[in-house]
Amino acid sequence: MSNILTVNPNDLIKKAAEELKIQKLVKPTEWSPFVKTGHHKERLPDQEDWWFYRSAAILRSIAKLGPVGTQKLRTKFGGRKNRGHKPEHFYPAAGSIIRKILQQLEQSGLIIKSDKTVHKGRILTPKGISFLDKLAVQISKQAHKAQQE
Repeated sequence: MSNILTVNPNDLIKKAAEELKIQKLVKPTEWSPFVKTGHHKERLPDQEDWWFYRSAAILRSIAKLGPVGTQKLRTKFGGRKNRGHKPEHFYPAAGSIIRKILQQLEQSGLIIKSDKTVHKGRILTPKGISFLDKLAVQISKQAHKAQQE
């Protein structure tokens, strides 16, 4: 678990998104090419495979923050909305996208619902921990190799 949080988050999310796509652990919904990721956004995502990157980011967030629910993730991925002359306000991210990704990650066996502790929410399963840990070890080996050269 410690490897997951010590490597560069951007590298880990990128690598995890590629693996999620290759292993077909999550798949975009039919409406995903047409939606914004939140009320605060002005345009659609530029990347075609943004669904996999968001899934990987959610998976890392669960590893870091877990147990975590939809509302906390909406706050994490939300942002400020430009309202013209009016002051900016914070708006949470789209809940449906986060919910569908959480459901897909649950079906693939990477996360599970936890009701046992004081906090309810999703946590990583041993399969999810090993999935992220293997990627983190690969990234740290590549970084170590690049450092030696």
